[in-house]
Amino acid sequence: MSEQSNDLRETVRQHYAAAAVQVTEGGSACCGPQAIEVDDTFGSTLYADDREALPAEAVAASLGCGNPTAVADLREGERVLDLGSGGGIDVLLSARRVGPTGTAYGLDMTEEMLALALANQKKAGATNVEFLKGVIEAIPLPANTIDVVISNCVVNLSTDKPAVFAETFRVLKPGGRIGISDVLADDTLTPGQRAERGEYVGCIAGALSFTEYRDDLRAAGFTDIEITPTHAVADGMHSAIVRAAKPAATAAEAVPAAKTCCGVTACCTPAEVSADPDTTVGEAKAAVGCGCGCGS
Repeated sequence: MSEQSNDLRETVRQHYAAAAVQVTEGGSACCGPQAIEVDDTFGSTLYADDREALPAEAVAASLGCGNPTAVADLREGERVLDLGSGGGIDVLLSARRVGPTGTAYGLDMTEEMLALALANQKKAGATNVEFLKGVIEAIPLPANTIDVVISNCVVNLSTDKPAVFAETFRVLKPGGRIGISDVLADDTLTPGQRAERGEYVGCIAGALSFTEYRDDLRAAGFTDIEITPTHAVADGMHSAIVRAAKPAATAAEAVPAAKTCCGVTACCTPAEVSADPDTTVGEAKAAVGCGCGCGS
């Protein structure tokens, strides 16, 4: 990672660490936690139907541009991962939707946010939740283990978005899917013009264009890509819902390759064929002196 990328990541970390501290310290005040100041295009106002069921600190720490749990179609028993989970609002909502047989993971790089999220988990009494420390460019989970990946206005903060999409694809099970809220730019805006409209830590300067986002998802292997803008967050910048899927395993991937025996595959079954396409089954068996006579 370049020095500039490291500097940007540290700037992002410091910004969200300070936000977590603001909420935590506000929690000791008589009137409850102090909500982070955002306008009506970001934050807890986008969770109108869900706020009452969550700890006040989880709601106060919300800095996202959407409500990905409302569009991810989470189901009982699924394993869901939230990239950049912050104070835990989307993880806690996901945990309720997947139920006791499912699991909701939250991944965040900021110690202060993780501490806040763990406190919120305890207040919510959520037992099917696990918070992980790490970066979204190197997800600390095994491949092919997650049903759904969600994220709320975090991918735009990464300095290596292709790595985020590649890692997301890796941890998803075949047939798994993503439901992401993120900020995207009109295709006509250059990176410089995006930076003029807002800061990197404000989810604006680092945003991809609609075409760039789609191309990066496709390059990672995703299919069925849908990107739907929901509301403007700046001139030419939009909050959007992003859906995509990891293709289901093909028959060849799902079933181990047949072992070769006596110069043929599937020896002594109706499906046996010569391992050498230029010879018959009988010729293949004769060439290796196979004692199995079936199909010869």
